[in-house]
Amino acid sequence: MRIGVTLPLSDGDTPDGHVPTFGETVAFALHAEAAGLDSIWVFDHLLFRYPGAAEGGLHEAWTTLAAVAALVPRVELGALVMCSSFRNPALMAKMAATLDDLSGGRLLLGLGSGWHDPEYEAFGYPADHKVGRFAEDLEITARMLRGERVTFKGRWRQTADAVLLPPPGRPVPILVASKGERMLRLTATWADAWNTAWFGRVDDRLRTRLAGLMDACAAVGRDPATLRRTIGIRLHDPGTLRDDPSGLDADARGLADFFAELASLGIGDALVWSISKSTAALERIGEARRLYLASVG
Repeated sequence: MRIGVTLPLSDGDTPDGHVPTFGETVAFALHAEAAGLDSIWVFDHLLFRYPGAAEGGLHEAWTTLAAVAALVPRVELGALVMCSSFRNPALMAKMAATLDDLSGGRLLLGLGSGWHDPEYEAFGYPADHKVGRFAEDLEITARMLRGERVTFKGRWRQTADAVLLPPPGRPVPILVASKGERMLRLTATWADAWNTAWFGRVDDRLRTRLAGLMDACAAVGRDPATLRRTIGIRLHDPGTLRDDPSGLDADARGLADFFAELASLGIGDALVWSISKSTAALERIGEARRLYLASVG
């Protein structure tokens, strides 16, 4: 079981509500690496706009990940997840190959179809047919990252002999976040890893999603053992869980036990969204990782 954490990028990640500076984001990432964690993750949104609530936003994900990669030397780098609608799929492949090279082969390219219509509308992206558009984007990006020359004529995307030059140093792995039948089949067809979120315990919702992944693999003839499984965990400080049925507020021992339970289900990565971005929270997650590893020898 590998353990990762999401980085502070938005006003919701600080006690006083300020948007973290890049220095604060890097300091958190370096502390996560020093605590022994295995990966760091960004969210990809342009803004949040809900009726009756103040607008919010966060720093752009890809720029942040590229800058962090140069300063944090060991951990795997990923996104939960890059919205395919925001970047042309061939350009996405080019960007991923470049970031993987400059980071020394540490990128896990997380992709998703997006969901928050107000940011699409505000920035001028079409918000219709999200899964249909994603299917085309995912195929183009995956094929190019595997070294293919891609000519594609879809309903929404077209390429003409698109190729990555210089070629990728390796087939950059792709992670897809999915839960519906159509998205799960796309995951089983094109992805190297799968993500489901958010959870604080093993429940029927998680079991249903795992079963759906198995069904999707069977439908496309994919050996499920070849697909890396990751899960997002929403972690609160001990004793502070309020009105979050998908959250967890365990101490280090309880979190380590949860890691073990997830590993028994075949999940390879726990990606922790700690509501508190404090040093103490990172140390607790790092201690949970050590306790888990000690328990499995």
